[in-house]
Amino acid sequence: MAITPDEVAETLSMVTEQNLDLRTITMGISLLGCADEDMDRMCTKIYDRITKTAEKLVPTAENLEREYGIPIANKRVSVTPIAQVAAGCPDEDLTPIAHAMNRAAESLGIDFMGGFSALLQKGMGATDRRLINSIPHAMATTDRVCSSLNIASTRAGINMDAVLLSAQTMIDCARATTDIDCYGAAKFVVFANMVEDSPFMAGATHGSGEADAVINVGVSGPGVMAAALQQLPESASLMEVAERIKQTAFKITRAGELMSREAARRLGAEKGIVDLSLAPTPAAGDSVAKILETIGVGECGGPGTTCALALLNDCVKKGGVMASSSVGGLSGAFIPVSEDAGMIQAAKDGALSIEKLEAMTCVCSVGLDMIAIPGDTPVEAIAGIIADEMAIGVINTKTTAVRLIPAIGKKEGDVLEFGGLFGSAPVQRVNPFAGTVFAHRGGRFPAPLNSLKN
Repeated sequence: MAITPDEVAETLSMVTEQNLDLRTITMGISLLGCADEDMDRMCTKIYDRITKTAEKLVPTAENLEREYGIPIANKRVSVTPIAQVAAGCPDEDLTPIAHAMNRAAESLGIDFMGGFSALLQKGMGATDRRLINSIPHAMATTDRVCSSLNIASTRAGINMDAVLLSAQTMIDCARATTDIDCYGAAKFVVFANMVEDSPFMAGATHGSGEADAVINVGVSGPGVMAAALQQLPESASLMEVAERIKQTAFKITRAGELMSREAARRLGAEKGIVDLSLAPTPAAGDSVAKILETIGVGECGGPGTTCALALLNDCVKKGGVMASSSVGGLSGAFIPVSEDAGMIQAAKDGALSIEKLEAMTCVCSVGLDMIAIPGDTPVEAIAGIIADEMAIGVINTKTTAVRLIPAIGKKEGDVLEFGGLFGSAPVQRVNPFAGTVFAHRGGRFPAPLNSLKN
């Protein structure tokens, strides 16, 4: 489908007036050829592979920004899950690999690198455990490396041993970075049904089914969507609202499709996916919560919020798939509390609780994201929250995730300040009735009946 000059002009208007940007251009890079039994040799191979493959990523993205007038908020790299690459190396501490990744990120001038990761949905090998044990120190001693674990899937069920380990890892990441508001936990996320081609951090990895180097683009545009809906009268029906969302999502996605094509061509990489996710920022007007309130919810989290979010998420996908044949990644509406000014305010006002956020994740992507909780929250309570969210993903055959930030030394009502795209996170109440038995039973939540598709 050709992209017309009129579309380009309309997109420029969205950029100048409504905060439209590409949230990220992410190059996925395979590290399967970097495996080595010697840690130093493997780290050198990883650094060389990343820096050589992505050496033109940032200059190319900057040229595209200048030529098309569309800002690209982040330039990122994702790599093969490191637990797969390091399987032949006997070292207990895998942190040196994270350091090599961080040096590569600094050399390239990219914002974040994802892939200090492992796939644990059905069981854990020795390398998986070594990687998990290395995560807190790796997140504390790098500033651009992100980590993720896939601990559940519809086909395999939920690895409950990994759930408890993940909960403890969140606490340990926070404790290791108390001097920077527990920021280490903001770079660690756990998934059910993790995708292989997401461009978004902290959960981006380069799947084993991907080409050697791939360009994935994440679009954004909550401000554009909010502005489009504000033009409708309050008397407009939900059918009219749905049509406006679809039309706007189409226009936003076309911008991502254009940039994706050009970036892949200029970098000599495979064109990957366009992720349709509406990714908010703390900037005024760039909020998914405000979109829901424009649809008619009194304040985000109030009655009607889940329905409004379901409408938004579905119509974004319907509009987006007409604009690109390569839609993938997560593709929906993100609801990260700390990164969305409207969500932050709703949490402070008491309109938005963790329980309500959990209900909202049933109808959107991705999950409980960037939520600060009291620093003395028991590991069993965190494990219970993770297990609940994994169950939603497994039973509903969708991607869900959990990124909680135990605010060490802080209590409900306090605030963590991260700055930039990460924003600020009010510390929210956690239900205290988790108990001490469920999280320690271990074993595996079996795959649900609807996994039997053959």
